[in-house]
Amino acid sequence: MIGDFLEAILWTLSTIQWTDVLDIAILALIIYQTLKLLKGTRAFQSLLGLVGVLLLYAVSVRFDLFTVHWLLQKFLVYLVLAVVILFQQDIRRALARAGGRLFRPFATPSETSMLEEMVQACFTLASRRIGALIAIQRAASLEEYVESALRIDATPSQELLLSIFHPTSPMHDGAVIVVDGRIAAAKVFLPLSLSKDVSRFFGTRHRAALGLTEETDALVLIVSEERGMVSLAMGGTLAPMADINELRQRLQEVFATKKPPARAEPVRVGE
Repeated sequence: MIGDFLEAILWTLSTIQWTDVLDIAILALIIYQTLKLLKGTRAFQSLLGLVGVLLLYAVSVRFDLFTVHWLLQKFLVYLVLAVVILFQQDIRRALARAGGRLFRPFATPSETSMLEEMVQACFTLASRRIGALIAIQRAASLEEYVESALRIDATPSQELLLSIFHPTSPMHDGAVIVVDGRIAAAKVFLPLSLSKDVSRFFGTRHRAALGLTEETDALVLIVSEERGMVSLAMGGTLAPMADINELRQRLQEVFATKKPPARAEPVRVGE
């Protein structure tokens, strides 16, 4: 059996051409980039569900599960249409991002410097009881929200953020979105959380932060004008920051690992 397997491998290697290698490489690149674009979005979970359906279909063929095979065969007829309906927003954003990457700047501001500017701005705003909402894009694209907002292309700085969120500024309503180390848009309206478990203690600003982090892997900084408190929203949870050092440390942990760290004593939505 092992000999037959080795013989099959040697036969494949002897007949393979450079065009076959190129064909496989291009297909692998397309699959990789597609998964990378969908990572961190709800569409990725839907994609995993579709893969599960295809695996179940293969199992039904292999083991002659006639009823399951008949049902899935009828479903697969509409699979292409289902994919387009489920992923229409993500497909549009993915194509826009793929085109935009061809013209990305060669250098971006230091990530540490950017985070420090936002940390300082949040606590300055909190001390003045000025509300603010800052969303930081991670793996999942926020282009959908940037498109309908006031576009800005500026380096994040404490002075700029204080100017944007000042009550007399025409841009103070809504959120600011930071993409690749730069402020991409202001006056951004984020989706409100529809969860019935959200406490009445939270206002619209906190509901918007929770809504965005429920749909994407974005990280959101919230400054409450009523309580003068700074909070961090991530993964559908909200954690108040005791002081500037705690917020600085949490942000460094997140962006050092590129994935959400173990959260210490987060405030759950229903609490």
